[in-house]
Amino acid sequence: MALRQFVRTTAPKMGLHGSIPALSTSIARHYSTVIQGLKYMQSHEWAKVEGDIVTVGITDHAQAELGDVVYVELPEVGATVTHKSTFGVVESVKAASDVYSPISGEVVAINEDLADSPGKVNEGSYTDGWMMKVKMSSPAELDSLMDAAQYEAACDQ
Repeated sequence: MALRQFVRTTAPKMGLHGSIPALSTSIARHYSTVIQGLKYMQSHEWAKVEGDIVTVGITDHAQAELGDVVYVELPEVGATVTHKSTFGVVESVKAASDVYSPISGEVVAINEDLADSPGKVNEGSYTDGWMMKVKMSSPAELDSLMDAAQYEAACDQ
């Protein structure tokens, strides 16, 4: 994230325009943040389990690959989401990408700040960029998710 901030603010002042964005994406691919204690999907979503509530978002790797996020579509509170099924969309200056739920259950909260500030996904994919909170209906589904080491290895392939 510090590199992204450098690219946006300091690099242009130094006359470094052309190759820096491509370089930052390449570097981000190899140095994305992975948080211990979270669960991960192959499709680059993370899950933070707190009792029977799971907070969900996209990984640092995913946001780096997408580039600047300009729009986030989320389900409504009260909606039911299904394990490994689409629950929303993230649009960036590069592409639109479906987002998948790591767990089945009822959506109990969404990050309403993302409607006006979708860039929070880029600024803090594991913090202010969270997307939804789900009350789990099938905790055993967590067993199909990767831990941090497994996710890092999957990203390196």
